[in-house]
Amino acid sequence: MVLGLDFDNTIIKYDELFHRVAFEKNLIPADLPKEKNTVRNYLREKNIEDEWTIIQGDVYGDRINEAIPFEGMLETLEKLMIKKIPINIISHKTLVPYLGAKVDLHAAAKNWLTINHFFDTNGLNLKENQIYFEVTKEEKIDRIMANGCTHYVDDLPEILEMIPNGIKKILFSPNDSQNFNENWTVINAWKELPAILS
Repeated sequence: MVLGLDFDNTIIKYDELFHRVAFEKNLIPADLPKEKNTVRNYLREKNIEDEWTIIQGDVYGDRINEAIPFEGMLETLEKLMIKKIPINIISHKTLVPYLGAKVDLHAAAKNWLTINHFFDTNGLNLKENQIYFEVTKEEKIDRIMANGCTHYVDDLPEILEMIPNGIKKILFSPNDSQNFNENWTVINAWKELPAILS
């Protein structure tokens, strides 16, 4: 068994941070729900999608360390490490934002992983060769296959659709609001993952 994990919106939770950054820019009302897609949809309805793109650059770049791990994620991965299940983080991420400051988004994400003890010998003890940020979705799929992942967890149905059927597809849907394929397994919380892998 080799477990592959997406990074953005699967390991790391941005909802509150997207709301905070948009509110600081006076782009949204304070009472708008603190949910990434709600903020995005509000800005799109106001016809200021470029602002959304700039906020993404801020959140995924200079402000990423304000984002939090999903509840139960670290504890769950520690349990899987004890069971000696190999873990690969394989994510699709552009190298720099489309708009705004030219920040190295791959370096920012790796820094977040460092701060959250993914590389600590007394933590998850992951190695650099277990972390992959690919520039295109196609390269992400190729990496999942090349690394021999038997199971892959992602929050985006479109990515799971692209993965070959020989790999067990697990949709992470914390808001329980997405349509999904009957051949996939759906988890609404990280604590549900170990039972699926046993």
